[in-house]
Amino acid sequence: MLESGRRRRLIVGCGGLAVGVLLLLGGGTYLLQRAYDGQVKRIAGALPTQRGRPVSGRGENWLLIGSDRRADQPSMGARADTIMLVHLSGRGDRVSVIAIPRDGWIPVPGHGTTKINAAFAYGGPPLLIRAVEQYTGVRVNHYASLDFGGFVKMTDALGGVDVTVTQRTHDPMHDRTWRAGHQHLNGVEALDFVRQRWNLPGGDLDRIKRQQAFLHALAAKAMDTRNPIRIDRFIRATTRSVTVDDSVSSGTLRGLAGRLTGISLMEYLTTPVAKPDTRDGQSVVVLDDGRARQLFTAVREDRIGDYVTRNGAANAVESVR
Repeated sequence: MLESGRRRRLIVGCGGLAVGVLLLLGGGTYLLQRAYDGQVKRIAGALPTQRGRPVSGRGENWLLIGSDRRADQPSMGARADTIMLVHLSGRGDRVSVIAIPRDGWIPVPGHGTTKINAAFAYGGPPLLIRAVEQYTGVRVNHYASLDFGGFVKMTDALGGVDVTVTQRTHDPMHDRTWRAGHQHLNGVEALDFVRQRWNLPGGDLDRIKRQQAFLHALAAKAMDTRNPIRIDRFIRATTRSVTVDDSVSSGTLRGLAGRLTGISLMEYLTTPVAKPDTRDGQSVVVLDDGRARQLFTAVREDRIGDYVTRNGAANAVESVR
């Protein structure tokens, strides 16, 4: 995820959570293979089996979910807090993370038009994947989810992480004030940091940026850590917080790890937004369908670089609100 002397790094848009899941899954099984793989939870039937799914394009796509509640228990009625589509290029040198706003107003099969995160509550991973595939026209090859509660142990395993906040902000929900400037976060502080959306100008979109900044800091700390005990604790905390579809084998994860070690470019995007709005008495995010079609066509054709060149939308993660 990070530059190592000769590597380039490009950060675009919102949504670092997704790449973190992929890197940590791959890295964990790569280092200790079966010992770590045995701790990864798997969901039978997570991928939908219905006909009419989009054909596979170039590269590989993972749908990744972040939630404050167990993301493998849709019967609880939990909604996905963070939704990311991660595209691994066919050349193996580029990873693109595309955040889909959780309040994005889209058609959900069998439920009319509603917030995209409601699809998870209504039908778990299969329905959410169907909704994403229907809207994007992109085939989802694999599914993974991350329990936000695992952030606490992951962060503490590394001795905390460092972030930079641009302006003093108070979070009334968690009764925490973030001062402007550099801050060192322990696990509990990091969890509050990625959860905040109150008093942020962009609401949930700024919340996603905070998650991206946290992941950026977490990855930097993990890559710089040379203490084998800390590394072991970190990977175990991560694998215990992750759930994948049952087609993801230990071989899949080892192959993923190998691919990720060869990337030269990591980029973050967000699905184009038209405007915030109110529908059926609830706050929603209206997506820009025209620009979204351009983006997801680029995903299918493995030409995201062209889309980024034309549309920009760069976002730095070194400092956030």
